[in-house]
Amino acid sequence: MPHVITQACCNDASCVFACPVNCIHPTPDEPDFATSEMLYIDPDACVDCGACVRACPVGAIVPHTKVAAEQLPFVEINRSYYPERPEGVKLPPTSKLAPVLPAAEVHKRGKHPLTVAIVGSGPAAMYAADELLTQPGVLVNMFEKLPTPYGLVRAGVAPDHQRTKLATRLFDEVAARRGFQFFLNVEVGKHLRHTDLLELHHAVLYASGALHDRRLEIDGMGLPGTGTATEIVGWYNGHPEFTDLPVDLSHERVVIVGNGNVALDVARILTSDPDKLARTDIADNALAALRDSAVQEVVIVARRGPVASAFTLPELVGLTQTSEVVLDAEDHARVRNDLATAEDNLTRQKLEVLAKLGDAAAPITRPRIRFAYELTPVRVLGEKRATAVEFSVTGTDQQRRIDAGLVLTSIGYHGTPVADLPFDEAAGVVPNDEGRVIDPATGQRVPGAYVSGWIKRGTNGFIGTNKSDSLKTIQTLAADYNAGLLSEPVGGPRAVARMVHAHQPDVIDAAGWKAIDKAEIARGEAQDRPRVKFTRVADMLDEVKDHSDVPLLQNLLSALRGR
Repeated sequence: MPHVITQACCNDASCVFACPVNCIHPTPDEPDFATSEMLYIDPDACVDCGACVRACPVGAIVPHTKVAAEQLPFVEINRSYYPERPEGVKLPPTSKLAPVLPAAEVHKRGKHPLTVAIVGSGPAAMYAADELLTQPGVLVNMFEKLPTPYGLVRAGVAPDHQRTKLATRLFDEVAARRGFQFFLNVEVGKHLRHTDLLELHHAVLYASGALHDRRLEIDGMGLPGTGTATEIVGWYNGHPEFTDLPVDLSHERVVIVGNGNVALDVARILTSDPDKLARTDIADNALAALRDSAVQEVVIVARRGPVASAFTLPELVGLTQTSEVVLDAEDHARVRNDLATAEDNLTRQKLEVLAKLGDAAAPITRPRIRFAYELTPVRVLGEKRATAVEFSVTGTDQQRRIDAGLVLTSIGYHGTPVADLPFDEAAGVVPNDEGRVIDPATGQRVPGAYVSGWIKRGTNGFIGTNKSDSLKTIQTLAADYNAGLLSEPVGGPRAVARMVHAHQPDVIDAAGWKAIDKAEIARGEAQDRPRVKFTRVADMLDEVKDHSDVPLLQNLLSALRGR
């Protein structure tokens, strides 16, 4: 009975190494791992041992006999990744097991154990901490500007994708390990500088992601009623920076320029039944706005044709299982034309799903999503606020107008410069060599500075892609430490807590985060929801203070003594 990987796949690759027969691909050492939309189980090679099920951090793997109706397409999606073989042949596409990438080996040297500051607390940061803490005696101090950790897993994954958020269980385990300490509500670049951290650590690893959208430079962007999909994601996920975002849903149509997975997430949430969303961890203010929404159609617009769709097959399949998705006649024709010439199997599968979508000419009976292709945005129309978008048919002089009261862009992310580090503005990354920060002016390494995640490699991959990426950075860091290239900290663990508290008295430690987490879950239980989030920093700080028997500094010092 073969197992099946479903839409919730995070590309963590834990299942790859757990599998005793090498039937899950691509593996981290294979060329297409970094860009693969998900991982796939070979049904002919699977021996039904269940090791992958236990290893998966997000519950994405199930026996094929227990696949839910909406997940049935993933049986074929898994199978189609593998080439046809003679009957009875159960060989995976490679003849050897995926190599287990070795943990970074740290050799003790100097007065202090290896002590690393990690800036950021999302997947790249947590996977880096996980790798470091496999070595005895290593100390990790994690700094996050928000009072809550876990980055885009908390504030970026759509609220109706609760299984994907199960990755936080692994992160909770990492945070509970001896040698780990949270410093939340501390912004590096504001409360602390790179030099402050480097003085008390052997190295500083930046895993701060790439949270800002690439901007669409056309007339009218900036009018009320325009914004970015990422801002909407932060709004409905309760990110404190977007709680007060003015989201006007009083018009019947929304236009999203760009058709990646984020665009699909936003379109799905804006057209979902609020009663179903009410059973998720969606922010209360967003849920209230969606209950009053007049939106009947979200149009997802792409410059290029269907064959170049940026969304992944798993997300497309998932969308069609939960939402009404349509194409107009012209785009149906484009899909048929692309399907006739498609050679790549994955592309063909996407096109086959698109070909089965409904007709946009049908009357709208419930909020729906429409894909529109080969339209290049020219300008947003409106005087006091956005009322429509004018497009040109890509490659022609023909014009199209789509009326909309809300216009969003979703054309990718761009890294944000990190204080005191060099930055490649064009690529949106910190220049680096295998995670070691490099000053492009001199070609020399920046002492003690490392990067992981999107700020290292650019905005590609998925949650779990950061696991192998972070491992490679930690291997580089450990090699530098073992070679004596990292300066010794001038103080011990207690000096870190004293320094942080001196610059930011409202620092939140692990106990403070647990108080916030516990309160959110309790609020959710009262409403039969996973949690009800705090969306304002002041409310989070009040919750921490209400459940603190001792001052925060004492909590920090006590935790450090326990290490």
